[in-house]
Amino acid sequence: MLRIAVIAIVATVSAVGAAKTVVALDTASREPRVVAAQATTSVVAPPADAAIVKAADGHYWAEATVNGKAVRFLVDTGATTVALTREDALRLGFNPQPADYTYTVTTADGQTRAAPAKLSVVSVAGARVENVDALIIEKGLTTSLLGMTYLGRLSKFEATQTSLILRP
Repeated sequence: MLRIAVIAIVATVSAVGAAKTVVALDTASREPRVVAAQATTSVVAPPADAAIVKAADGHYWAEATVNGKAVRFLVDTGATTVALTREDALRLGFNPQPADYTYTVTTADGQTRAAPAKLSVVSVAGARVENVDALIIEKGLTTSLLGMTYLGRLSKFEATQTSLILRP
């Protein structure tokens, strides 16, 4: 009887120890670790989040840098691609000719034509994405849209009650 009690106690202690080890390993895999090596310490940190504050009109307006120039975007998770107004496209150095408008797209104002463009760099509040596909909308778009060809390339984006959090 004593022998069974001792085996049960040893088994319990072993199980608790194993569980603590598994929990410690699981926790360690989710958190940045501090690594020390011969008096040198380095910290592995996740990328910094960027934030866009919700405007009084309830929308998220992003002040972006595109190819080194400022562009104001309405953040639109329903837009498949980044969509540029003709005016913003011209400021960025794109000048599509009528034959370049090879796509037909549907906007809030109905169908219109669009020309493809490649944006070298789009940066919003420090969240930088390179080689972003975009469309230049021929008519009917009053503000450029920050769509999923940018947002979908972030590791995370999250809308809160007060801001839109972007993680590169």
